[in-house]
Amino acid sequence: MNRSSGILLHISSLPSPYGIGNMGKAARDFIDFLVEAKQRYWQILPISPTGYGDSPYQSASAFAGNPYLIDPDALKEAGLLTDQDLEGAWGYDDSQTDYGLMYQRRLPMLRKAFDRFQQNPDPAFDAFCQTEQSWLDDYALFMAVKARFGGGPWLNWDADIRLRRPAAMKRYRKELAEEIRFQQWLQFVFFQQWQALRDYAKEKGISIIGDIPIYVPMDSADVWSNPQNFQLNRYRHPKVVAGCPPDAFTADGQLWGNPIYEWEKMEADGFSWWLQRIGAATRFFDVVRIDHFRGIESYWSIPAHHKTARHGHWVKGPGMALIRAIKNAYPDAEFIAEDLGFLTPEVYALVAESGFPSMKVLEFAFDSREPSNYLPHNYNENCICYTGTHDNLTLRQWYEESSRNDLDRDYARKYMGITEGEDFCKSIIRLGMASKANLFMAQMQDYLNLGGEARMNEPGILKPQNWRWRMLPGAATPELAREIAAMTEEFQRV
Repeated sequence: MNRSSGILLHISSLPSPYGIGNMGKAARDFIDFLVEAKQRYWQILPISPTGYGDSPYQSASAFAGNPYLIDPDALKEAGLLTDQDLEGAWGYDDSQTDYGLMYQRRLPMLRKAFDRFQQNPDPAFDAFCQTEQSWLDDYALFMAVKARFGGGPWLNWDADIRLRRPAAMKRYRKELAEEIRFQQWLQFVFFQQWQALRDYAKEKGISIIGDIPIYVPMDSADVWSNPQNFQLNRYRHPKVVAGCPPDAFTADGQLWGNPIYEWEKMEADGFSWWLQRIGAATRFFDVVRIDHFRGIESYWSIPAHHKTARHGHWVKGPGMALIRAIKNAYPDAEFIAEDLGFLTPEVYALVAESGFPSMKVLEFAFDSREPSNYLPHNYNENCICYTGTHDNLTLRQWYEESSRNDLDRDYARKYMGITEGEDFCKSIIRLGMASKANLFMAQMQDYLNLGGEARMNEPGILKPQNWRWRMLPGAATPELAREIAAMTEEFQRV
């Protein structure tokens, strides 16, 4: 990456009259804002369907797009929705997404559009289904069967379909043909709209950084359709699950509950599933951020019956064997290694050998008790400097609420050479802009100087506030764009 900068803002956080951000006008307006602000990159979170806890990191598929992000106005322009269809209470707070309402009302609205589509289908739809067959057939069937069983996890389905017995697969495909076609159509529309948005970004010179979680959830089409890729028992229940060990933030560690890959089997077949997944990500994004990259070196393995992550242990992962396979298959693709968390010399060595830029988070830099590798004077150029990520406090929240904050805030102010009355958020952003890191990324919340109400996620804790924050209409002003542009030019990131 050349010296440049960008902004982190998920699509769901864009303004919209329909309760959640989407791939429509507001997304194009934000791209225009990035251009005016002289930014080069737009970073988003996973665009796959949200799952448990409304998290985009707990998705029913590593390949599918989130139907909630489909732009209803585009469907109206195509004659598939009417003004009456678009009416309805999508929520009463423009700063929050009400996922309960999304679940209740978004799919019924999209079914109306599908019914009209069926009256005059686009031939491109069948071509899409054929092209994406390798993952789409199983995903659409999975979602259809899931609906048949009241939305429950696939481990609770009848044994014949849970274990994918051929007769049951054939019977459900026949019985649920209409629902399967609807699920395929949702993906067809999503892919069309995404491609149009990405084309617009390319035309404007904006590259999109996308995020892929290292793990997939147990209740996903990926595990149901490829059980051989995961450490499961004969009944398809997980033997071990993923998480991370206890640390200064969580005494019990984090119990994520995702099944863990059978890495030896995956390596034996050339990591085919992973390469298919990376290939899908490179079609969506210009740069792919691999979440929890340290899990490729070694992962925290927790017995599935345990209630906390305390009694897990480290197990060696695939390491450079997987990285080499990815680089050989996609030599021109760009990646970011999310190397946060408990790091060891082996993890540092893997990041260095991969050549992928690593991440530096300024919120982690100012521990008054000891020097930090996240202080900008320690950076090399091949890294990405962030104010914070979607899992962190906003800068203003960190300044107001951080533990040990008197000592840490004093240390931060002293390091930056600012006084008590100077704007802390702007000073931190300027510090990141000035750093040697090739790429500097700030959350939009930090440019807007928002507090704890705008935090995107608190990891390891199931909270109704997680993943809900939205930027208010009009917040991305021309004045803010000019201010960001001036700073970007000052630090030669244009």
